Amino acid sequence: MTNKAIKINIGSDGIALLSIDVEGQSMNVINEEFISDLQAHIKTIMSDEKIIGAVISSGKDNAFLAGADLNMVLGDLAMRDSATPEELFQSSYSFNKLFRALETCGKPIAVAINGLTLGGGLELAIACHYRVVADNEKIKLGLPEVQVGLIPGAGGTQRLPRLMGIQLALPYLLQGKNMTPKQALSNNVIHEIAPAGEIIDKAKAWILNGGKAEQPWDQKRFKIPGGQGVFDPNIVQTFMGAPAMTQKQTKNNYPATVAILSAVFEGHQLPFDTALQIESKYFTQQITGDIAPNMIRTLFVNKNKADKLIRHPKNIPEMKTKKLGMLGAGLMGAGIAYVSAKAGIEVILLDRELDYAEKGKDYSKTILDKGIKRKKVTQEKADQILSLIKPTTNYADLEGCDLIIEAVLEDPKVKADVTKKAEEIIPADCIYSSNTSTLPISMLAKSSRDSSKFIGIHFFSPVDKMPLVEIILGKETGEEALAKALDYVRQIRKTPIVVNDSRGFYTSRCFMTYPVEASNMLSEGISPALIENSGVYAGMAVGPFAVNDEVGIELSYHIGEATKAALGDVYKEEACDGVIKKLFVDLGRKGKKNRKGFYDYPEDGKKFLWPGLADHYPLAAEQPTQEDVTKRLMYRQALEVVRCMEEDVVTVPEDADIGAIFGWGFAPWTGGPLSMIDTIGIDKFVTECDALSEKHGPAFKIPDSLRKMQKEGKQFYSQ
Repeated sequence: MTNKAIKINIGSDGIALLSIDVEGQSMNVINEEFISDLQAHIKTIMSDEKIIGAVISSGKDNAFLAGADLNMVLGDLAMRDSATPEELFQSSYSFNKLFRALETCGKPIAVAINGLTLGGGLELAIACHYRVVADNEKIKLGLPEVQVGLIPGAGGTQRLPRLMGIQLALPYLLQGKNMTPKQALSNNVIHEIAPAGEIIDKAKAWILNGGKAEQPWDQKRFKIPGGQGVFDPNIVQTFMGAPAMTQKQTKNNYPATVAILSAVFEGHQLPFDTALQIESKYFTQQITGDIAPNMIRTLFVNKNKADKLIRHPKNIPEMKTKKLGMLGAGLMGAGIAYVSAKAGIEVILLDRELDYAEKGKDYSKTILDKGIKRKKVTQEKADQILSLIKPTTNYADLEGCDLIIEAVLEDPKVKADVTKKAEEIIPADCIYSSNTSTLPISMLAKSSRDSSKFIGIHFFSPVDKMPLVEIILGKETGEEALAKALDYVRQIRKTPIVVNDSRGFYTSRCFMTYPVEASNMLSEGISPALIENSGVYAGMAVGPFAVNDEVGIELSYHIGEATKAALGDVYKEEACDGVIKKLFVDLGRKGKKNRKGFYDYPEDGKKFLWPGLADHYPLAAEQPTQEDVTKRLMYRQALEVVRCMEEDVVTVPEDADIGAIFGWGFAPWTGGPLSMIDTIGIDKFVTECDALSEKHGPAFKIPDSLRKMQKEGKQFYSQ
C-alpha cells in the first residue's frame, strides 16, 4: 500500500474514511497508485472487525474523480503485440474485479461526491452502495469514454442501465452525456443531494442508520427499471431502433458505440458477474484496435500537452495579457473581443467607424443575452464582461496595451497602415499579432518597427465556439512574442498549435485541399451528392461543398487569384479553379452569404444541393465507388499535411493532428491525418497514392520525405 492516492482514517465510530488525493495530479485520476491503494484498503475494510463501513471522498476541492489516467491506458497499449488475448482480457477485467470486490466486501460503502465525477470516477461511485452529491449544479457526472473511442470498462455499461433503465441510460453511454446532480437524482443514479459541507456526514449517517451492504442487482428478485430481456416489448423496440439511430449519428466510424450496444444487450440478460466479463471483452476489443489508441493520443494526451503549453519557451516566465488592442470589429474581431473580455481582459475594440466598433461589441451582448435566457450566465456577470470592451475609432486609446491583435481586411496595404498607426501609440514592449488566415507573417512584419515582436495568432470562426488557435512564427519572431501568444491563448481557454510561416500557414493550406478536390471531382462529372456524402460519411465535420459555401465561394476565388499573382509561373492550376470562377464570376453564386452556392438556401426551408450543378457539370456515365471518392478526399488532405511536415511549416506530428481535428474538422476517429497514415500503413498509403497520382495528377504525388520513411520502415508515431 502506497497511500500516494488514497489515504485511510478509521474513526471512533468504526467508519473508515477513504480520501482520494492522488499525488502529483491537479485532479484525481485512476492510476497505478490508486489501484494499489484501493486494493489494499478493501482488504483492510474486510478484515478489520472495528470497521463497520466506509465512506469514499475526495481530498481535492476541484473534483471527486475524473476517471482513468489515459496516459496509463495509452502506456498499457504497448503490451498489445507481446501479450496473449487472455492476458489482454485479464488486464482489462482487473478494473471490473476491483470495483466488484468493493461492492461485495460485506460492509456498507458510501461515497461523498464533491465535484466532477467522470468515467471510472462515476463507475466507482455506482459500485458503492450509497451516493451523496454536493448541492452544486456545476458538478458533472458522466461516462465520456466513447468520446475517445472506448467503452466504459469498470462496470458502467452494466450498472448504469440497472440503475436508471436501459432506454434512459443508452444516450449517456453512447454520447458521453453528463448529468447534473438533480438529473442524477431523478435518474436514480444517486440517492441524496446535500450541502457541500455535509456530504461526508450524510454518507456516514446512512451507514450508522443501518445501511445495507448489498446492491439492487445482487438481490434475487431484481428487475431492471423499464424492462429487460429479449421478449420484453419495451426493450425489443429500444434495441431494434438503437443500432440504426447510432449508425446515423456515427456513420459507422466509431466501433465503440456498437460495442456499447452489444455489451448492454448481452449483459442485461445475464448474471451480473458474467455481464462484467462481457463488458471487459468488448473493452479489450477497443483497446486492441487502432481507433481508440489514436483518439486517446490526439484528443486527450497530446491535446492536454498543448493546453499546458508544451511549446512555451522554458526561459521566459508567464506573460499574461491585461489590455488587448483589437484592430477590426468584424466577425473575427468581435469574436476575439468577446472571448478575451470573458477571460477578464480589458479590450479596446477599434474600427474605422464607431458604428462598426459598437456593432462589434453588440456581438458579445447578443451571446451574453442568450446565456442569460438559458441561465448559463447572470446579468451581473454579463455586465461585467461588456464593461471590459471599449469600442473606439481613436488609436490613442491603445495606450498601455500589452498585446495587439489585428483582424482587418486581408489586404497587405490596409494591414500595413493600421500597423503603423497602432505602433505610434503602443509601448515598445507590446507584442503585435495578426489574425490573417493566408498572408505570410514575415511579409506583414516588414511594416512593423520590430519584427521580433510580430507574430501570427490565427483564430477560427466562430471564435467563441472553435477550440483551436494557430500561432504562426515569422522568420524573425522572437521567443518573447511566442511566449506572450501562448500565454494569451491559455488565458482564453483555447488549444494552441505552433507553426512556421508559409502562405496559408498550416490549417488554411491543408483545409482548402478538401473542397478543392471535391470541385475537381465535380468537374469530372462525379455526382455532387456522392462527393458530399462521401465526405460526411468519412467523418469530416461537414461535406466539402457545404464547407466551401460556409467559407464563401467569393473568398475562395479571391484567395485563388491572390495566390496565382504571388506564385506566378509556379502556380499549378487545377480544374477546381474553373469551377469556382464559373460559380462566382459567371453565375454570381457567392455561397451561403447570398443564399446561392453549391447549395441553395431557401428562407423557408432546409438547404439542398443546387440542381443547376448538373447543367454545368453533367454526370459521367460511370460513377466511382464511395470508397474511391472518400480516398481522394481524405488522402488529398493527408498528403498536404505531409508536405507541411516536409517543409517545416508544422514541426511535430502532434501539432499536425491536433490542428487538423480541432482546426478544420478532420475526422476525429482517425486521430488526425498522420495517425491515419500510420494506421493504413505507409507502404499501403504510398502504393495507393501512386495509383491516384497516375490517374488524377500531381496533387497525389508522394513527397520525398514519405518515400524515405517508407524505405527506412519508419512511421510518424513510435509505438
